[in-house]
Amino acid sequence: MATTESVPRSKRRATSGKGQGRRAELLAIAAELFATKGYTQTTVRDIGDAAGILSGSLYHHFDSKEAMLDEILRDFMGGLHASFAEIVAGGESPRAVLEGLVRSSFATIHESPHAVALYQNESALLAHLPDFSYVAKTSQDITTQWLDVLTAGVASGDFRDDLDPRVTYRFVRDSVWGTVGWYKPHGELAHESVADQFLSMLYGGLLPQ
Repeated sequence: MATTESVPRSKRRATSGKGQGRRAELLAIAAELFATKGYTQTTVRDIGDAAGILSGSLYHHFDSKEAMLDEILRDFMGGLHASFAEIVAGGESPRAVLEGLVRSSFATIHESPHAVALYQNESALLAHLPDFSYVAKTSQDITTQWLDVLTAGVASGDFRDDLDPRVTYRFVRDSVWGTVGWYKPHGELAHESVADQFLSMLYGGLLPQ
């Protein structure tokens, strides 16, 4: 595969608790580089340099650069889908569920900004990598979760019936996830505050009442 930076494959070594912690640290470094520099532009040497180790040492933990990308995305996409599924299964009103989905999204941006940016920036590349077909599948499942909530809200009277749920979803999705470009996890605004303001605008608009 043209975008894969590979090394000879060997059996994955069993890792201790300390080893697992080191793997997580390396994945965090890789995610930041993939998100800020670009996946194809980031080399194994770049990751090794940022981690303060020789690039060859990475192969004690991962078979390739692509294996790191895969683990980052599987953890991110799987966790996001599971979090949304739990909120949807809560049995609350469509409006309460939508609010929960929005707040969970902003919390994810706060906790995993590089994974979010990586997914957004590399979506076109991922669509052409056969081993990453699960990304598109999980994305579609998540879209269905949101659309079902919006459609149920129209039916229950919680949401306006003159708005197409598909258009509403796209507006909400792009507005929420686009904040990863400017939101700072350690900045002045807390993600809860951003979510509060977003929901206020979503429900009340910009015009004074």
